[in-house]
Amino acid sequence: MKVLIVYDSVYGNTEKIAKAIGGAIIGEVKVLRVNEANPSELETIGLLVVGSPTQGGRPTPAIRTLLNKVPEASLQGINVAAFDTRMSTKLVAVFGYAAGRIAGNLKGKGGTLIAPPEGFFIKGIKGPLKEGELERAAGWAKGILESKR
Repeated sequence: MKVLIVYDSVYGNTEKIAKAIGGAIIGEVKVLRVNEANPSELETIGLLVVGSPTQGGRPTPAIRTLLNKVPEASLQGINVAAFDTRMSTKLVAVFGYAAGRIAGNLKGKGGTLIAPPEGFFIKGIKGPLKEGELERAAGWAKGILESKR
């Protein structure tokens, strides 16, 4: 199965998570920063994973722009999953997180959500990632693949 992982990253934390996810998947995997991704590539993949830092409860503007370019119903037959990086503070919890919004968008365009949206934690606005998050990201990726067997 061809896998495409698309992410945006402001301070490098989400990029690290995306690469950990990609590194845990055996097979044909592309890990692309959002500005390198092309919605026309979606027709040839079996799994699309999209990740973003949480900013004001939402994905970054670049991820939102990419998702807006994905045509309606174009993800029919494509498995999808979403993740974000986030701080564990009450203020952030009030606004929500990016992963849920990304997952809703992907599902709304016909994608089959194969895992609940996942959040990976950072220690502060700029990071770094909390201890063990890269390993947790790799485990999450393996779990997604096992759910498809």
